[in-house]
Amino acid sequence: MFCTGIRPVWLGFLKYRNRKYFSTNTHNLARIRHLLLFLTAFAGSENALAQDGWMKRFIRKTVSDTTSEGKSSFRVYPTLGYSPETSFEFGLSSLFLFQAKNDTLNRLSEIQAFTFLTLEAQYGIWLDNAIYGDKDRWFFLGRTRFQRFPLMYYGIGPNTPEKDPALIDANYLLFRQRVLRRLRPNLFLGPEIDYQQLYNAHFNQPDDHIYDEPLGSDGARNIGFGAALVYDNRHNVLNVRKGFFGEISFLKYNQSLGSHHNFQGINVDIRSSHPVSRRNVLAWQVYGNFYSGDIPFNQMALMGGEMIMRGYYYGRYRDKNMLATQVEHRWLPFGFSKRFGAVAFAGAAVVGPRIGSLSISNARVSGGVGLRYLLFPKKDIFLRFDVGFTKDGPGFYLFTGEAF
Repeated sequence: MFCTGIRPVWLGFLKYRNRKYFSTNTHNLARIRHLLLFLTAFAGSENALAQDGWMKRFIRKTVSDTTSEGKSSFRVYPTLGYSPETSFEFGLSSLFLFQAKNDTLNRLSEIQAFTFLTLEAQYGIWLDNAIYGDKDRWFFLGRTRFQRFPLMYYGIGPNTPEKDPALIDANYLLFRQRVLRRLRPNLFLGPEIDYQQLYNAHFNQPDDHIYDEPLGSDGARNIGFGAALVYDNRHNVLNVRKGFFGEISFLKYNQSLGSHHNFQGINVDIRSSHPVSRRNVLAWQVYGNFYSGDIPFNQMALMGGEMIMRGYYYGRYRDKNMLATQVEHRWLPFGFSKRFGAVAFAGAAVVGPRIGSLSISNARVSGGVGLRYLLFPKKDIFLRFDVGFTKDGPGFYLFTGEAF
């Protein structure tokens, strides 16, 4: 799954289950991360600090956007979080925005980095990139992850237990990159590599029932090679006012190439944004993963997260196949404000062992609303705070850039 925005940034609402296990509604990092940035952005906009000092200067520098169009923009800011799994978490985030050769006719590229450390000795380093070359000759799209952090496991299939997940504590390493060459305007083709490794893994069962340990729960290393075909006429991937993105990619993992398991998959991602008015945008997305073979649990199709099916923990439902869709209306910004906006969204998704088993009767739905704050006016980039509602409860997300 490739998305834009500050991916390691989210909030979540925890439901206490027992002394050892928790059920979360977002991916598996701290639930209050980036709350500091969120508050300072609002404080800066309202001139909340009356006296001049280093904190006020820091806030103004962090949330202001004095860079002229075409010039690169770089921000570094601390993050602070807390959750029962992590205790206090301290992090540092950075966002680098630029256009090739400082030409405003080129698309806006982004490189994002994040590192965190918790009082429970959990840590990680994340890096995301979406880089467009001059005149779109090249397009580099990828992500890198290293983290020591537990994974929640509810089982495989569309009907898994609603509480008391198993906890898989492990080191996780991911490197996934596409190198795409323009074939014609907005059409790109190129190779893709995916390296994922789970090691030093420990499968911890909940107290009141036992899960069958899935493939890969004791660790796995898999290397996939393939290709991606992408059509992309968006100009600003962090806030698409008008544009279409469509991709289909294929990856094959084989033991002869160094993988522990043999499997393959096709990924489909279609997104479209339509301006309703100068400030209003209607966007929709269809997303699918279709895998076959001996797939480790952590590389199956995973429902939930900060991009699609917001409100569900990333991997709350998993299987070999998934089909998901969502629609979102954005007010960016409100007509009565220069900085504040909002969104409303709804989605549905289903997982299953075969494509034919993706039944509407097993579909899960989610919906929610969000608040937006114009963080970089010259770049038209918003800070987003979303609340997603599901049958499991609400999930809270705080990111730079739209979900899709």
